[in-house]
Amino acid sequence: CGCGAMEWERRLRARLAARRSPKKSEQELKNEEMELFTKYYMEWKGGETSGNTSYTNIPRFYYRLPAEDEVLLQKLREESRAVFLQRKSRELLDNEELQNLWFLLDKHQTSPMIGEEAMINYENFLKVGEKAGPKCKQFFTAKIFAKLLHNDPYGRISIMQFFNYVMRKVWLHQTRIGLSLYDVAGQGYLRESDLENYILELIPTLPQLDGLEKSFYSFYVCTAVRKFFFFLDPLRTGKIKIQDILACSFLDDLLELRDEELSKESQETNWFSAPSALRVYGQYLNLDKDHNGMLSKEELSRYGTGTLTNIFLDRVFQECLTYDGEMDYKTYLDFVLALENRKEPAALQYIFKLLDIENKGHLNVFSLNYFFRAIQEQMKIHGQEPVSFQDVKDEIFDMVKPKDPYKISLQDLINSSQGDTVTSILIDLNGFWTYENREVLVASDNDNTADVDDT
Repeated sequence: CGCGAMEWERRLRARLAARRSPKKSEQELKNEEMELFTKYYMEWKGGETSGNTSYTNIPRFYYRLPAEDEVLLQKLREESRAVFLQRKSRELLDNEELQNLWFLLDKHQTSPMIGEEAMINYENFLKVGEKAGPKCKQFFTAKIFAKLLHNDPYGRISIMQFFNYVMRKVWLHQTRIGLSLYDVAGQGYLRESDLENYILELIPTLPQLDGLEKSFYSFYVCTAVRKFFFFLDPLRTGKIKIQDILACSFLDDLLELRDEELSKESQETNWFSAPSALRVYGQYLNLDKDHNGMLSKEELSRYGTGTLTNIFLDRVFQECLTYDGEMDYKTYLDFVLALENRKEPAALQYIFKLLDIENKGHLNVFSLNYFFRAIQEQMKIHGQEPVSFQDVKDEIFDMVKPKDPYKISLQDLINSSQGDTVTSILIDLNGFWTYENREVLVASDNDNTADVDDT
């Protein structure tokens, strides 16, 4: 009995002692909970990974570009891009394969013959596709056939049109690969220096430029590159997408210089021709009276017919990049491209920025009057009776028909198709005079045409 009492007492003391032991703190309990959560979560995750590996099939879509100091990674990237471009180049049709394609198309032309144009129906089209080889497979689809199908009563397409389509596609891919070789960043765009290198190395392949002195190459390249950047980089980011270069016609104009028998008229209208580049640079040298390689406002005032207003020229030198108040050749090229292409949106954007003196994004009566006063002053100097601003203002708003009847936006100017006329009225006395006397000039042209017809 005594032993039983002793055991009971021991147990009671032990329970009381356990009750008196310090409890775990709240932080300790949280830590213990986190440890248990981490343990069970990692066990669950491990089991999930082993059971379901579908996530490994998701393609990788982000590749970090190597940093400047990661020389090995940069070299590896350049080499892999070069190999990729070489592979793409080998996938294109070469001259022999193109000749073979033409032979097969000609052999499978479908009668009856209408005029001199060879035609082919869909059945023969597919037969040619089977014989032409794997490189041609992409061109022999129902979609392309339907795209080239016009009004033939027998449901055929022109062999020449199809072959030209293939040639154009091959040329585009060749050019895309050629441009990509100069894409140092490998991001699908060319910087100014990249495009300069491309055009410099292209010069020897263009027979129409054979006569250029090597000392003029740098000025020619600058002249050519400026046209691409003026029209294709309106936000002045310093780079152009290769896709945009291919989509515009500038590259066609440049590569037209491969033609050894290019007409004189075509050369004069082609910005990239030797006569055109020499004309622009020659004008720049003629304007530079002090021969310091730069143009002052006074020197630029003699540009063209010498009738640009002082107010407009002031704005040019306020807004455009200058060096100690003088303009270099590159800035001059932008100026020339804007004034020679006043119908184009990029040129109108350039001039609109100069006309928008309050930087409000629109032209109001005040800004129109500000520029037209200089035209009125020039008219007085030339002994002409100044025209009322009120009349000119009404004519401008009638021509543009802006959404807001009190102000003209750049988009209004572009949409109106009258942007070249409006800007000429405001910045150039000769342009205003031409507009004012348009009816007399048209009648004079008609009289001259009649005289020619009579002879």
